[in-house]
Amino acid sequence: MLVMMSAAIAPGLALLSYFYLKDQYETEPISVVVKTFLFGVFLVLPIMFIQYVLETEQILNTDLANAFLWAALLEEFFKWFILIYVIYQHVAFDEPYDGIVYGAAVSLGFATMENILYLLANGVEHAFIRAVLPVSSHALFGVIMGYYLGRAKFSSSNNRFYLLLALIIPISLHGVYDYILVSQKFWIYFIMPFMIYLWWLGMKKVKEARILSDFHAEKLSRKQFISK
Repeated sequence: MLVMMSAAIAPGLALLSYFYLKDQYETEPISVVVKTFLFGVFLVLPIMFIQYVLETEQILNTDLANAFLWAALLEEFFKWFILIYVIYQHVAFDEPYDGIVYGAAVSLGFATMENILYLLANGVEHAFIRAVLPVSSHALFGVIMGYYLGRAKFSSSNNRFYLLLALIIPISLHGVYDYILVSQKFWIYFIMPFMIYLWWLGMKKVKEARILSDFHAEKLSRKQFISK
């Protein structure tokens, strides 16, 4: 049991630590990051219940609907909702890169709880592939969501547009990911190139967010200098 729990939790914590430590300025309060992570954890069971009801009732039971609506839309919407109403106006969210930390935190909380339940049901031998695919993909969906939330909060215009992108782009990527898994017989040949693309896109957004945080810090420094 200890081995299984360690295998289930370690990938999520490792990825969260990686994105957390890339914050160049004031690192986020651990308590707020943990709270965000736990919100992600608590989302799993209600979403699983909704998905179970939809599957049982055979509502739009197609590969496309299962991938884009019942998985991607439900999961990414609730993560986005948590970030908007719990984190977006929080005083700790004070630079563009912070969106990536909190986006990764809520997504990895969700992925970690989902991973625990999966390994309990199916065995620890699936831990490696779960770390490489579902846990990593959730982290990257969260990074991309958080990037656009950071753009929305610290942009002088187009705030609503960036908030919309923070929802639509992760849903689209998540939908493609799930559709590959449920619709392709030889899914491994499609999912690995997609994961490479997802990592490239996620790291690109990390780099862009750090540049935006640099500009934000310079702007604050100029304001403080002028006000003296």
